[in-house]
Amino acid sequence: MKPEFAAQLKDIHGLDTVSWWPPAVGWWLLAAALAGLVLGLFLLLRHLRRYPPGSWHRDAWRQLRRLRQQSSSLPADQLAGELSVLMRRIAVARCGRDQAAALAGERWLDWLQRNDPAGFDWTVRGKPLLTLPYAPAGLYAVSSGHLLPLIDAAFAWTGKHTRPRHV
Repeated sequence: MKPEFAAQLKDIHGLDTVSWWPPAVGWWLLAAALAGLVLGLFLLLRHLRRYPPGSWHRDAWRQLRRLRQQSSSLPADQLAGELSVLMRRIAVARCGRDQAAALAGERWLDWLQRNDPAGFDWTVRGKPLLTLPYAPAGLYAVSSGHLLPLIDAAFAWTGKHTRPRHV
C-alpha cells in the first residue's frame, strides 16, 4: 500500500452509544396509556365514592331516565302519578321522612319550591302532579310532553343541577 494512502486511513469506530432521551414513540404511547388509565380510575373511584352502587341517587336517575324515555308512550295521568311518587321518594331520601312524608297538596308544592336546589317553580308548574293522577281520564288536556320540564326539574333533586346529556 502506498504511504500517502495509508495516512488517510482511519481506524474502525464502534457505534455511538444510544441516548436514553428522548424515548422512542412506543414509550410515549405507553406513558400516555398509563396516564389515561390512572385518570380513568381516579374519576371512576371519585364517582363511586360520591354515588355508591345501590344509592338512592343511582336508583332515582335510572327511574327518571326511564320516565323520560317512556314519556311519549305513557298517558299523562300515569306519567304524572309515577313522577309524583318518585318525587316523594327522592324528597324523603334527601331530607328525611319527618320533613317530607306528611306533606300533601299545596303544602307539598310549597315545600318543593323552598327546598329545590335548582329553584324550579313547583308551586305553579307542579300542579299537574296534584291533579292529573286523580282526575278522570281525559278531563285535562295535558299531554305527556307538558310533563317533561317536571322530569327535568326532578333530576336536580338527585344531587345534580342538570339532567345528563345522554338521556
